[in-house]
Amino acid sequence: MVVADSIIANNDNILGYFDYAEAVNNPFNLPYVGFENDCDLNFIVGENYLFPSVGNNAVRKKIIMLLENKRLKQSTIVHPSAIVSKYAQIENSTFIAPRAVVNALAFVGKGVILNTGSIIEHGCSIGNYSHIAPGAVLAGDVMIGNSCFIGGNSFIRQGQKIGNNVIVGAGSVVVDNIEDNQVWFGIPAKRYK
Repeated sequence: MVVADSIIANNDNILGYFDYAEAVNNPFNLPYVGFENDCDLNFIVGENYLFPSVGNNAVRKKIIMLLENKRLKQSTIVHPSAIVSKYAQIENSTFIAPRAVVNALAFVGKGVILNTGSIIEHGCSIGNYSHIAPGAVLAGDVMIGNSCFIGGNSFIRQGQKIGNNVIVGAGSVVVDNIEDNQVWFGIPAKRYK
């Protein structure tokens, strides 16, 4: 819903949405197009774009790869209240939610979600298909790997390196580097084994 609201806030039109089933709650009255795996997506032509608004990193990656294989155009969506430096680099199929901040020299990979009120400080790098939850703060020069989930209201200290497929629990304070495929949480954050 936040993605649809952001598209509408940018005065863009939504032709419809794909999902595994038609939504019971559809406050924007969007046309249901069908399940993306069962549809002929080639009807998307001209200046029309697709956007994978899926929170699950693995599912979002799968859909983006499907769209790329079909050579369909994908969009990046930035809510008008977000602040994105002109010196930041944002890759395709990324969503930047209301009041998110992306400062100078930050790099945000493909298929990333920067959720409401998240702060990405100068020089940070976020790998493909990662999700930065609401209110999370990445201090300067933080490096986040691919397919990570950084929980809501968490804080990652300046200069830390987070590997691929890492989960940081909500409200955590990360003061150490984290290797691939680990789960950390707490204040200060510790590895969950």
